[in-house]
Amino acid sequence: MSLVSTKAIKTSIIQLIGNTPLLQLVNLEKQLGLQAEIVAKLEYFNPANSIKDRVAASMIEQAEKNGDLTKEHTIVETTSGNTGIGLAAIAAAKGYKLKVYIQDNVSEERTKVIKAYGAEVIPFSEVPELAAVAEEIDGDFVAAINIFKKEVVDKQENVVFLNQLNNQGNPQVHFDTTGPEIWRDTDGQVDIVIASVGTGGTISGIGGFLKEKNPNIQIIAVEPGLNSIASIEEPEIPEITGVHRFSDIEDERVPDNVNRSVIDEVISVETEQANQYARLVARLDGILVGTSSGGILSAAIEVAKRSENEGKRIVVILPDTGLRYLSTDLFN
Repeated sequence: MSLVSTKAIKTSIIQLIGNTPLLQLVNLEKQLGLQAEIVAKLEYFNPANSIKDRVAASMIEQAEKNGDLTKEHTIVETTSGNTGIGLAAIAAAKGYKLKVYIQDNVSEERTKVIKAYGAEVIPFSEVPELAAVAEEIDGDFVAAINIFKKEVVDKQENVVFLNQLNNQGNPQVHFDTTGPEIWRDTDGQVDIVIASVGTGGTISGIGGFLKEKNPNIQIIAVEPGLNSIASIEEPEIPEITGVHRFSDIEDERVPDNVNRSVIDEVISVETEQANQYARLVARLDGILVGTSSGGILSAAIEVAKRSENEGKRIVVILPDTGLRYLSTDLFN
């Protein structure tokens, strides 16, 4: 007996990516007495639980179309975790091998999840080429990626380095999907969008699309405060994983995917503020998100309290699930 196919049954996790829901945080608004509306785009509804699923699928599919990626290749990427997880899930579904070079200070859940999908995980501290120049690249993750490519990737055979920092598939997928979803699901009634900046793809793609629809939409970027940036001298400073400062550093240290022209304002958030609001939204609205989401909420609350924003709709991009932070102090 042959079964009748139906569009409701998907055949790949890639078909489950995107179309994440919008949720108004009514309890948070009420508790804080906000006169602006805060609407969260919950990216943990993606199949591997973060916004980076979009980027991972986009970069892999583009490499396939270009003929750069075949089953004889191993995919290589550097990440603070979520991109590696997205790549690991999609690589597993497509039958690719994957090697993920990951920052040492990320939560242990990230490493375990990547391994669960069958990918190989290599901490940065186990890469001698990076350890040898650690002081030189202190805090400069763009320089670290360039050295990584030259000293590690280029010396391996049959590998494809996707490099999310300057891969156009990163902002393009947000221009093609995330931005249009926000416009569609708000019926174009959106005044402000707030997102954090790591590689720059999210805010650049969303901002680029929405500015074409309505140039009056404000795009606000969130970056770490000066007291939330670790260094070789102070490595124990708690950071907001995956979020990087960009507003006051040299252009060559900013990822190519950061399109400053679509950003109207930059707000700095300290890690403790980010943790505070991640905890608060969990207890008030039942939304379990990570530190970067908490940082975005902190910025959104600041913006919502401004008198000129009364009655406006603020959409916040919450990138991932709080389940990736249970081994950290976030919910202690």
